[in-house]
Amino acid sequence: MESTLTTLIDEATAVKALAALAQAQRLRTFRALVVAGPAGLTPGTIAEQLEVAPSALSFHLKELAHSGLVSSEPRGRNLIYRANFEQMTALLGYLTEHCCQGESCGVNC
Repeated sequence: MESTLTTLIDEATAVKALAALAQAQRLRTFRALVVAGPAGLTPGTIAEQLEVAPSALSFHLKELAHSGLVSSEPRGRNLIYRANFEQMTALLGYLTEHCCQGESCGVNC
């Protein structure tokens, strides 16, 4: 029986999410949003934390949002970006189910 996590994400969605994370600045940005939790961060705060130009960050946030790994919400004059924990969990579930055949992904030596 398939787990409920793997039913939330298909192969194309998994590839899009993995492609978004396969770039160092986007991975750092996503990690910063995961650490921030549900409160999220403004682009200015992310740029300051990661020491990246706001224009470059904008491109990376757009790619992460397009992949479904982050969402944004207007708050006053700012946008608040948040990690999409449901999508992250679904991606991990997909990888575990399809790449590790539902078992722990450790190597037995």
